[in-house]
This record gives sequence, structure tokens and C-alpha cells, in this order.
Amino acid sequence: MLCATQLTRRQLLHHFTTRATTTQAYSSNPLDSSNYINLLEACIRSKSLAQAKTIHQHLIKTKTHIESRSLLLDKLARLYLTCNQLDVARRVFDEIPQPNAILCNLFIRAYAWNGPFERAIELYYAMLESGVEPTKYTYPFVLKACSALQALQVGEDIHRHAKGLGLDSDVYVCTALIDLYAKCGEVVAAESVFDGMLCKDVVAWNAMIAGFSLHGLYDDTVRLVVRMQGAGTAPNASTIVAVLPTVAQANALSQGKAIHGYSMRRRFSDDVVLSTALLDMYAKCQCIVYARRIFDAMSVRNEVCWSAMIGAYVGCDSMREAMSLFDEMAVKDMRKVTRVTLGSILRACTKLIDLGGGRLVHCYAIKSGFELSTMVGNTILSMYAKCGIIDDAFRLFDIMEPKDTVSYGAIISGCVQNGYAKEALLIFHQMQLSGIDPDLATMAGVLPACSHLAALQHGACGHGYSIVRGFVNDTSICNALIDMYSKCGKIHISRQVFNRMLKRDTISWNAMIVGYGIHGLGIKAISQFHSMQAAGMKPDDVTFIGLLSACSHSGLVTEGKHWFSAMTRDFSIIPRLEHYICMVDLLARTGLLAEAHNFIQDMPFEADVRVWSALLAACRVHNDIELGEEVSRKVQGLGSEGTGNLVLLSNMYSSVGRWDDAAHVRIKQKEQGLKKSPGCSWVEINGVIHGFLGGDQSHPESAQIHEKLEELLVDMKGVGYCAENSFVLQDVEEEEKERILLYHSEKLAIAYGILHLSPGKPIFVTKNLRTFGEEDNALGVFNASLPPCLFNCMISAEAVEKSGKIQQEGTHQSFRDLAQGLDDPL
Repeated sequence: MLCATQLTRRQLLHHFTTRATTTQAYSSNPLDSSNYINLLEACIRSKSLAQAKTIHQHLIKTKTHIESRSLLLDKLARLYLTCNQLDVARRVFDEIPQPNAILCNLFIRAYAWNGPFERAIELYYAMLESGVEPTKYTYPFVLKACSALQALQVGEDIHRHAKGLGLDSDVYVCTALIDLYAKCGEVVAAESVFDGMLCKDVVAWNAMIAGFSLHGLYDDTVRLVVRMQGAGTAPNASTIVAVLPTVAQANALSQGKAIHGYSMRRRFSDDVVLSTALLDMYAKCQCIVYARRIFDAMSVRNEVCWSAMIGAYVGCDSMREAMSLFDEMAVKDMRKVTRVTLGSILRACTKLIDLGGGRLVHCYAIKSGFELSTMVGNTILSMYAKCGIIDDAFRLFDIMEPKDTVSYGAIISGCVQNGYAKEALLIFHQMQLSGIDPDLATMAGVLPACSHLAALQHGACGHGYSIVRGFVNDTSICNALIDMYSKCGKIHISRQVFNRMLKRDTISWNAMIVGYGIHGLGIKAISQFHSMQAAGMKPDDVTFIGLLSACSHSGLVTEGKHWFSAMTRDFSIIPRLEHYICMVDLLARTGLLAEAHNFIQDMPFEADVRVWSALLAACRVHNDIELGEEVSRKVQGLGSEGTGNLVLLSNMYSSVGRWDDAAHVRIKQKEQGLKKSPGCSWVEINGVIHGFLGGDQSHPESAQIHEKLEELLVDMKGVGYCAENSFVLQDVEEEEKERILLYHSEKLAIAYGILHLSPGKPIFVTKNLRTFGEEDNALGVFNASLPPCLFNCMISAEAVEKSGKIQQEGTHQSFRDLAQGLDDPL
């Protein structure tokens, strides 16, 4: 007969695992509960998971020891907890009729450390309902779970419970409360708990210091460290780790060096966490050399150290060094590559526009399974978008699951940067339908898309959403709104947004100056510049690009020359190529072609194709064929001859009847495989954007649009309209020229607007190329020929066109756009 009292642990386990072991055998040779308990405690000490399962199986099969079942299940649950089998442990726990406070605390601690954090809070309230009184060991861990979830209201409720039990003065409970309130943004409440503590250990001091540091309160953090030492508590390595982030944020390099020296004197430098924190501090203070020295001196480097050093190089704009260190890491131990490492190196590839390197990292992410990480996927998505490979970005976005706000923000920004503004708005709509609320960064990407398309209704809705979510307190959102409204012809609303801004930066002032410029309000742009100086803001080189462009659009030659000279003389800003382009445009726009030519020749560096193109466009407008041919040869000599310049030269020949020369240029353009972008106009009707090309018949309502244009033509002729056929640069009959002019893209857009918008409602038309001449003439006659209700509608459209709402690639290239403004069907 088997004597349980004489069995060793090994013999008991052997007894459980022998082949002869059966339910019948156990029923005839039962083990008493004390042996089970001893065996389970031995397994807890050795963390023997396999043996735990064997014992568990036996208990299930025998169904004996009913009187000790709760105690056995208690031990078994603890055993599974020790072996990190939380789910199995919880199933065992749920079988215990009345679990005690100690076991409940063990489970709350496990959930607080490993998650899900909600289960810790649920179990705490289940304890209360079952009549089990929490102890001082319960509250630190349940409050830790609240801290992880930032569940402030629940935490406050639990604080009241602890206070009711008289545990609110316990050092461990108070430390947990400090951590909770600090992480939930209630720094004052955290400080109140801290100040009320009768006894503070180093952990309590560190919790309060970490709370101040978390919120960037540098002065309060330093003050508390000094107070800590004055109270006789010496800072430890954890204290230093808590302080360093706010030192980095404040860019307090001298303080950081002093802390580094203290760490070395206290021999903390061997602590890998502290060394990594010092490395990060030096990097954020732009001392990358010091950061690298610390990294090289580290005897042990874990994956966090490598990621921190690679991220440091990226943060200091040392992308090549980041790539080199990543290669070194891959050679030494590729297993140390983490998602954070991949995110940093992908940002380096993006900055370098290193598509090849980015693809290699993407391949590694797929092989290692990191691509499934939303963070890594978002970074890859951003990399493809910023490298201009938008098709790959779309493919990756389509297969990404799950998508978060950053995913949508990345693809929307990528679309806008690559000229897919309409697609950006469609994805934004998809985001809303998916139930994901756009954040501030997403709106900062959506509003420029509205600007590109002059989608006023979409932009206004975005403005309203930003107000509701409180985003208008952010300067970048207000800057985007100013730009959007100015490009949608609503410069007065841009001004209202500007006036209501809580904080303005240089970009805010620049946006208003540019807005006034594209509306032809040069005097107001100059006045805004003076106001900028009066407000104490320092203008930058972009400010002067906007200012010179505004002078150009308004014909303010004298003022433009003054500000160009003042840049260097009064503001110590060396003019860039863009400033010279603006000056050439300014001079050429007013017919000062010879002066513009001399200006280019006197430039301190060689003019590129953009400068000469601006002059070539002016030659086309002013019909200076001789100078135009000379400039065209200059462009050809630079080897940068493109579609725009060939079209300008061809149009210049056509305007003076040199059809053979124009045809020769067209043939050359065709032989080079160059194709002119057709003129395109957009109109927004009830939130839907409709696009039209010159002579377009692809629209579903094309027949009605053409019919409306025919009606308008009859009415226009009745009030004296005569098409300016000189703007048709084709060798065709006069009647055919009139038909070509009638079906320009902007006229199609206006006709469609008349068909679908109620009387008195403005029509906003956007073009990819600037209109001039015949379009202005036709719009003026439209106004005279339409009924009063439509007359107001067309006035709005004309005002928008003339105020510069028409979309262009850039104001400094306006003459080039101007010369290509006609919808040339060839």
C-alpha cells in the first residue's frame, strides 16, 4: 500500500505519471490534501508548468478531497500565475467559491502588470461585491491599472475607498495615487497627495519628479530634486532617468552635463537604462557626438540602446550615420531590431528619398512579421508617399488592418503632396465612414487638399469640425485655414481667422501676405508686412517671396524693387533663386522686358530654366518675337527644354501668324514625346467636385451643358459680345475659332454651375492653368446678358477668377502659366 507520508516529491510525481495510474488506482490509494498542497507549493517554487498540468489533470479525474477543494484550487491558481499562465489561472480562480483577499491581490497585480488592465479594475469591484475587504496591497496595483488606462474617474473613486479604510496615508498607496494623477494630467492633485504624505521614500519622490517631468515642467522638476536632497533622500538611478526627459525638452545642456557628472560619481553609469536616457538627452540637445560616446562606452547594449542611437541620428538629421549604424546592428545581431528601430530607419530612408533602402526595410518587416504592426505599416506608408511612389502607398494602405488615424493621415498627406487632392478628400470621406475621428494632424492634411481644389464647401465643413474639436487653438490648423480660404476666393474670411488666432507664427503672417498677393491686393500685402514688423515678428526668406509676388500681381514695380533691395540691406537675407524669379516676373509683367533681361544677366549665379521661362512667357504676352527666340535658345542650351517652353514658343509664333514655325515647334514637341497638360477647370456643386477639359464631352450631362452654352452665346451676342479670336492660336476659320472659344473648360464649368446652383449662389471655378484675355472678356459679357439672379452668380465667379483664386503651381511662375492659359486642343 502507498503511504503518502513517506513519499518524496519525486516519488509523488512518478506516481502521477506511471502508465498504471488510473482513476480506479487513485480511488483505492488516495492522497490526502496535505500531500497535494505540499506538492503544489513545491511546484510554485520551481515554476514547473508541466508538473502543474499533471496535478491539475489528476484533480479533475479523481474529484476527491471536496472538503479541501477551495484550498487546492487556490494553490493551483497561484501555480499557474507563477508560470505566467494568467488565462488558465483565471479559469481556476473562477471555480473558487470564496477567494480570499490575498489571491485576489495576486490576480489584480498580474493584470496591472501584464494586462488587460480592465480586468484588474473589474476584479477589484468584484471583491467589494463579494464582501472581501481590500487591503493596503490591493490599492497600489488597482491604481496602477487605472494609471495605465488613464481612467481618472475610476481612480478617484478608488481613492475615496482607500480613504474610507484609512489607507490613504500608506506610502505605497500614496505613491500609486501620485502616479495615477500625474499620468492623467492632474499634476496639482498629484502634488497635493505628495505634500500630504507623512513619510516619503525614494520611490515616492521619484513618482512626483516623473510626474513633473512628464508634463515638461522643468523648473518644478529641478526644484523637487533639490528639495529631495534637502530632505535627506539621495537621488538614485531611477531619479536621474525621470529627470533627463524634461532636461532634454528644455534643452538645458549644462544641467544635463551636471546630472551626467553626478551619475558617474555615484557609479550609475553601468546602468543600461540610465545610459540610454543620457544618450537620448544629449541627442535631443543636438550633441550627437556626446551621445555616440556614451553608446560606444556601453558594455552591454540591448535593443533599446540601438534604437535610441539610431533615433538620435535621425533626430539630428544625420541620416547617413543612422543607416550605417543600422547596417552594423544587422551584422552583429539582427534579432535586436525592433519596431521602433524600423520606424527610425524608415524615417531616414524617407528623408534621404532612398527608395531602395526603404524597400529593403519593408521586405525585412514582412519577413519578421513587423509589417503587421500598425506603427511600422504607417511609417512604410509615409515613406512611399513622401518618395512619390503613391501607387505603392495606395496598395499598402488597402491591405493594412487595422487602420488608425495615423494611417489615414499619412495617405491623405501623401495624396496632397503628390497632386492627388481629389483622392485625398475621398479617403477622408472613407475615414469618416469607418468611424475613425480625424485628429489634428489629419485635418492639417485635409485642408490643403481643399485649397488645391478650391473645395470651399469641404473646407468650410473642415473648419466647423476643427472648431468643435478645439483644433482652431492650434497655430498650424489656423495657418491651413488662412491658405484654404484665400485660395477659395474668401480672403476676408482668411483675415477673420488670422485676427482670431491666439498665437501667430511667421507662417501665419506669410500666409496672409501670400493671400493678399494672389488676390491682387499688393498694397494690403505691404501693409500686412509692416504690421508683421510692428508685432515683433522677424520676416524670413519666404515672407519676401510672398511680398515680391504680391507686388508682381499688382504691378507695383517701384515697391518690388525697394523690397528686393531691402532684403539684404535691412534684413540680412540673401536672395534665393525664387526671389530673382519673382523680380523677373515683376519686371516682365509690366512690359519691362529689356530690364528683366539685363536683370537676369546680372544675377550673382547662373539662371536656371525657371528664370528664363518667366521671361519667355512675358515675351509671348507682349509679342516680342526676337527676344523670345533668344530666350528659347537659352533654355535649349540649359538642356531643360520641356513642354511648357515649347508651347510658349509655338503660341508666340502663332500669335503673329508664323504658322510654319509654330508647326515646326509642335513637331519637335511630338518627336521628343512631350505632351502639354490640358487646361482643366473644377467646380464644386453641393460638396461634389466636377472636372472639365476644353471641348470635353465625357461628362454625363454634357448635352445639357453644351445646350446652356449655346443659349448663353445667343444672349451674349445680343448685348454686343464678339469673341476675341486672336486668342485661338490655330490656323482655322473664324467661325471655328468661335466654337473653340465657346467650349473652354472654365465656360463648361460655369454653365454646369448655372444649371445646378440656385440663383444668387456664387460659382467658384478653379483652373490648373491661369486664364486671361478671352475668358475675362466672356465673363464680363455673361454678366451683362444674364438675368439679375444669375448676374449676381456670375459676378461672384468673375470676382473669384480675377482675384487670383485660380489654382496655379506657384505665383513666381505666373507668366508661364498665363501664356499657357488657353485650352489648346492640339
